[in-house]
Amino acid sequence: MTERRILDAPGVRIGDGLTVGRAADVLGITVRTLHHWDEIALARPSLRSTGGYRLYTTRDLERLQRILLYRELGLGLAAIRALLDDPSAQAPAELRRQRERIRERIARLAQLDTGLERMIAAHERGVLLTPEQQVAVFGPDWDPSWIDGARARWGATPQWAQYAERSAERSAEEWKAIADATADFEQALGAAFDAGLGPGDAAADRLVDRHRAVFSSYFPLSRSMQVCMVRMYAADPGFAAHYDGIRPGLAAWFRTIVDANARAHGIDPDAAAWE
Repeated sequence: MTERRILDAPGVRIGDGLTVGRAADVLGITVRTLHHWDEIALARPSLRSTGGYRLYTTRDLERLQRILLYRELGLGLAAIRALLDDPSAQAPAELRRQRERIRERIARLAQLDTGLERMIAAHERGVLLTPEQQVAVFGPDWDPSWIDGARARWGATPQWAQYAERSAERSAEEWKAIADATADFEQALGAAFDAGLGPGDAAADRLVDRHRAVFSSYFPLSRSMQVCMVRMYAADPGFAAHYDGIRPGLAAWFRTIVDANARAHGIDPDAAAWE
């Protein structure tokens, strides 16, 4: 914030006074504002021209400049009037109170700036962890470049935006909890496969619901979307290798139990769409 004396403004010649329009130009405010302040007797022009126009004197302009200064500091018009006109007004005390309010606002803005910085980074990077932290959280087989591939593939989708917004607020500990929940689910999936559970079994349906709940840590996953996702698990070589690495044939079996669960809820797996 820079204060400048009106008398020092280039090209200003006050002489016998400035019209409302000229004063508004000098001060960088609107004529309507000056008219309002005149109407409420906060700042009135002291002179009149021979033609009847209201004119602002040097003292009037100095008062207006003080009003602008106090307004920029966040004071309301009533408080400004008191500081300017009430001999008993405690200007230092009022200004200190306003200073505290400004400091609180600065702190809130700093927090907002930090949050926005993390949000931008999350949209661009996915997980706000260093490569070393990612390996520590997700395991030694984790490749941090996978996130770059995911962003290239899905970065323009609403789901990536939801994932990024959640990622911006997560710590390494929170990511570890999600990774552990995923590992526990995959272990249970492998055990169910070994036990010979079939499509439509109650235990298999519970696993399908558990998968949707675990994955919804990233973004909301509907049943229809789950069908599409597990179909990708079976068809994509990378995902299929991951699940078949847990148990040979697990990716295709997982798809059968998800499809059966979808049918039980009125969804045709062959017509399922990403929502």
